[in-house]
Amino acid sequence: MSNAAATDDPARWLESVAAEEPGRPLLETAERGVLSYGQALTLSRRLAASLASLQVAPGDRVVAQVEKSPEAIALYLACLHLGAIFVPLNTAYTFAELEYFLGDAAPTVAVVRPADREQVRQIAARCSVRHVETLDERGGGSLLQIEASSAPTNKRSHDPSALAALLYTSGTTGRSKGAMLTRANLASNALTLARAWRFTSKDVLLHALPIFHVHGLFVAINTVLASGSSMLFLPKFDADEVVRLLPRASVMMGVPTFYTRLLQHPGLSRERLGNIRLFVSGSAPLLAETHREFQARTGHAILERYGMSETLMNTSNPYEGDRIPGSVGPALPGVEVRIADPETGTPLSEPDVIGMIEVRGPNVFSGYWRMPEKTAAEFRQDGFFITGDLGKRDARGYVYIVGRGKDLIITGGYNVYPIEVELEIDALPGVVESAVIGVPHPDFGEGVTAVVVAKQGAALDETSIRGALERRLARFKLPKRIVVVDELPRNTMGKVQKSALRDRYRDLYR
Repeated sequence: MSNAAATDDPARWLESVAAEEPGRPLLETAERGVLSYGQALTLSRRLAASLASLQVAPGDRVVAQVEKSPEAIALYLACLHLGAIFVPLNTAYTFAELEYFLGDAAPTVAVVRPADREQVRQIAARCSVRHVETLDERGGGSLLQIEASSAPTNKRSHDPSALAALLYTSGTTGRSKGAMLTRANLASNALTLARAWRFTSKDVLLHALPIFHVHGLFVAINTVLASGSSMLFLPKFDADEVVRLLPRASVMMGVPTFYTRLLQHPGLSRERLGNIRLFVSGSAPLLAETHREFQARTGHAILERYGMSETLMNTSNPYEGDRIPGSVGPALPGVEVRIADPETGTPLSEPDVIGMIEVRGPNVFSGYWRMPEKTAAEFRQDGFFITGDLGKRDARGYVYIVGRGKDLIITGGYNVYPIEVELEIDALPGVVESAVIGVPHPDFGEGVTAVVVAKQGAALDETSIRGALERRLARFKLPKRIVVVDELPRNTMGKVQKSALRDRYRDLYR
C-alpha cells in the first residue's frame, strides 16, 4: 500500500500520489501512451473547473454516458473533487432509456458522446437539464474546451456521509433504481479490497472492463488509486490484446466470459503469466468447471468475489488459503453477512441451509434515490440489507450463491433452486453452460425449463439430456422441457438475463 491509503477520502488518493511521485504511471493506453498521476491530477482539476463554471455545486448530479477513456476517469475524479454526485450510465442505453435517467437523476450537467449531443439536448430540455457537454475517447470534447477562470482548490473536506455516486441497477424487474453510494462507502470498500488482495504501488492492473459499473469503476479503479498502483487500460476486452499484455501485468480483473475466452486462446500459457500474482472474477457466477480448467492450464486459482451495486463488495475468496470453485468466499473484513429466512428475516445459523443473503457494513449504500418506501422495504430493522440473492454458508463461513430470490421456481408446490439443476446439466459431457428458469405451466404453476448451450459438434438433444438427469435429480426438479440454443442472452457485465429467457419461453406450455 502507498501513502495514498493514509486518507479515507477517495478525492485525496490521486492528490497524495501526485504530490509524492507525479511521474508515476496511473494508466497506459495503446493509442495515447502513459498518463501519470501528476497529469491525471491536472486533467481532473481542469474538468472540475469546467464543471464549476457550469454551476455544479456539492450534491449536484453529473450524468456521464461516454466511451471508456482517461478523460472519463478524470471526470469521475473531478466530481469527487467538487463533491458532486457522479452518475455513470451504460453506453448501450438508448435515448428513450436515457430520458428516464435524466428525468430521475435531475442532473445539472449531462456529459455524452459528441455524436449524441444534439439529440440529448432535446431530451435534456424536457427534463430541465441545464447543460449538455461532450467527451470522446481521443481526448476531445466540449467539456475540455470550456474556459474556466481557475481550478477549484478543494481546501474544504467533504462529509464522508455525502453522496459520491448514483448507480442505476439493471432494471430487470421494472424501472431502474438509483443506488446512493457515499464517499465513505467507496473509501472503505477500496481500502478493504486493497488490503485483502495485497495491492501495492508496484502492481499493474490489466483493465479491460467497462467503467459504468461497480466492477470496472469502484473495484478496479478505486483499488488502484488507494494503493497508488498502475493500469494497462484497454477500451474493451480483446483476447489477443489481453494475452499480449499479460506479461506486463501483475493483476487482472474480469467477468467469467473473459476467462472462458482466454481458455480458448492458443497463446494462454504458464510462461506468459510469470508476472501475474492474481486473477479476480466477479459480476456473474464463475462456473466451477472454468475455475478448475483455468487452474489446470495456468497454475492460477481465480479469486471469485461477490458484490452488487448497492453494497460494493461483500465477500471474497482469500488471497492466501483455499479458493473454492463455486464459492464466493467468506465475508470481507468489517462486513457482516448472514443467511436469513426470506419471509421472516430470522437468521439461519445452521450451515448449508439456503436462505436470503443479508449484508451490513460500511460498504452498504444509504438507499434508493427518491424511493424512501422502497429503501425502507429493503432493510431489516437491525440495519441488514436484503440483497435479493439466495445462498448458503458452509461451516467454514464460505458463501455460495444459489440464485436470485425472483429466480426461485415453485412447481406443484415444491421449491426448485435453479443452481441445483444447472450444476447437474453443466456436468454433462458436451454442455457449455445452462440456465434453468420457471415459466407458466397450466398444471404445475411453473414448469422447470432448461436452456442449454452445447459444445460445437456435441450430439445433445432434449431426450438425451433428460435421460441423463433422471438418474441425478428428484422428479419434481427435472426440467419439463429442455431447449438447446447457440448462446444465452447476457448483459454487458456477462450476467445471464433470465428475465429475457422467461419472456422468450413464457408460452412454451400453452
